[in-house]
Amino acid sequence: MNRFFVQLEYDGSRYHGFQKQPKTSKTIQYNLDRALTKVANHKISTICCGRTDAGVHAFNQFVHFDTNSTRKIDSWVKGTNANLPDDIVVKNFFKVDTNYHARFDATSREYLYVIKNANTPPAIGFNNYLWIKKSLNIEKMNKAAKYLIGEKDFSAFRASNCYAKSPIKKINKITIKNVNNKIQIEFRSKSFLKNQVRSMVGCLKYLAENKWNIEKFEDVLKSKKRSKCAPPAPAHGLFLAK
Repeated sequence: MNRFFVQLEYDGSRYHGFQKQPKTSKTIQYNLDRALTKVANHKISTICCGRTDAGVHAFNQFVHFDTNSTRKIDSWVKGTNANLPDDIVVKNFFKVDTNYHARFDATSREYLYVIKNANTPPAIGFNNYLWIKKSLNIEKMNKAAKYLIGEKDFSAFRASNCYAKSPIKKINKITIKNVNNKIQIEFRSKSFLKNQVRSMVGCLKYLAENKWNIEKFEDVLKSKKRSKCAPPAPAHGLFLAK
């Protein structure tokens, strides 16, 4: 039995998230497993490093699968891509030891949220950025982001249907920068709660629009109440970066 890690990229605009769901073929995993099954000539079921929600994209999503089939790496890549929709692409395959696990061996996950902050909307990447015309206060966003660093109770940023055992998570790093009128917000942690990143971005956005002050932002975090949180930022601006 051989185990492979697969590195993939996708535009999640047309899909109901990564994980397979009953009664729909519009998930990343459904299409990936189907393509791998055709190349392997037997049923393949992948396990991912972290599930993405509906509409979320990925630059570097990793999954693993087991197979008895023997193929060259190049054949796996070309064969799988030939059986995938154009908005899902496998970038590489890596043969690993059979005890390696895409989810449990991931040391961290990094998400990127992109806001185009300009007078005109994006033409290229229209489905991949959140467009905000009003000028945003990045300095204020950076100041508030410091309150999110470290191990904290993130209940205020947790979806009501989140099944994580604990709301305690540790955020290792947040960077916010403006590159050619695109505000790029990066979050790094070993794991995140459901909707946590989009909820944090929604609150940072309220700050940047001067709807909130820093004290309000801090109070929301301390409250541990979802009802205090700003609306989550739309999914189409979010990427699983690495």
